[in-house]
Amino acid sequence: MNRINQKLKEDKKLLSIYFTAGYPNIDDTATIVQNLEKSGVDMIEIGLPFSDPLADGPTIQASSTAALKNGMTSELLFDQLKNIRQSVSIPLIIMGYFNPMLQYGIEAFCKKCQEIGIDGLIIPDLPVDVYHSEYKATFEKYGLINVFLITPQTSDKRIHFIDSVSDGFIYMVSSASTTGAKVGFGNTQTEYFERIADMNLKNPQIVGFGISNNETFTQATTYAKGAIIGSAFIKHLTKNGVNATDEFINTIL
Repeated sequence: MNRINQKLKEDKKLLSIYFTAGYPNIDDTATIVQNLEKSGVDMIEIGLPFSDPLADGPTIQASSTAALKNGMTSELLFDQLKNIRQSVSIPLIIMGYFNPMLQYGIEAFCKKCQEIGIDGLIIPDLPVDVYHSEYKATFEKYGLINVFLITPQTSDKRIHFIDSVSDGFIYMVSSASTTGAKVGFGNTQTEYFERIADMNLKNPQIVGFGISNNETFTQATTYAKGAIIGSAFIKHLTKNGVNATDEFINTIL
């Protein structure tokens, strides 16, 4: 069974952390992954930086720009993670845009993910219809779960289609905006969380965008299986470096 599915079966609310590969420094990737697992995180999303990150807010955009300047590439990321399964056992997901994967070659990219022990991919700009008709067989061949995003604007019909195509979790974007920390969730978001929960989808949902502290983590996980923190963790890395992971995670859990 895929590590993501195993983790989703655990009787607890899950904390997933996103960070940008190659940031703050080019060689920090594996260290951050190892430190996050030691801190008690349940899943990790490793961001593959891209020059035109449409869904990302200013914090993640800035980290992507810095990582690209540092020299981060798909090839280098795979090299940095080639021995990661000797020290890390929790699910690892690569989150990135479709263009770098297409340039690398979809099958070659998936094969490499399988070789180093990546469990899934999140590709915000790959439409579910295109994935279903052109790439699903390749992802399944290499044991990869593809995670799709839904937003408050996604129709019920499309959510049900995404649910039918998915085999892991659904990434529930908290609001119709780019990534970034929020103070808290209002009535509109809470109603959206409740609406999705009431749909009784076969795949659990994990909430992302706007989770930054214990309050927003608790609010999001009242209705969902887990929550994802990205921008707030990257700000912490920027300020405190890669060896202060515990301090941040302890404020969430």
